[in-house]
Amino acid sequence: MAMRIVGRERRKLRIRRKISGTSEQPRLSVFRSAKHIYAQVVDDAAGSTLAHASTLSRDVRGEVGEATKLDAAKKVGASIAKLLLAKGISKVVFDRNGYLYHGRIRALADAAREAGLKF
Repeated sequence: MAMRIVGRERRKLRIRRKISGTSEQPRLSVFRSAKHIYAQVVDDAAGSTLAHASTLSRDVRGEVGEATKLDAAKKVGASIAKLLLAKGISKVVFDRNGYLYHGRIRALADAAREAGLKF
């Protein structure tokens, strides 16, 4: 395995030791691939996913089109916030999943905050 992947896995485990999602304040987990970005909200106490959005979701895919990856991340952040607010969830714990907090990860988080989520 590449050293950058090993480093991300170590950071991921270090972060996950400190945070976990509850039903009142679930965990917003982010995964980033070369082309797409995915966000899911998890209640770790119940072991269930409450909501998910990605650049492959129907509602986001139409908006993204030829947009840059950074703009796509913003759309996913706004989409996940809209889904959560509709379910009555306004506070989440942000899990950057071992990725550095800049670029697409930061854009997703900022868009979710602007749409009404509190971290």
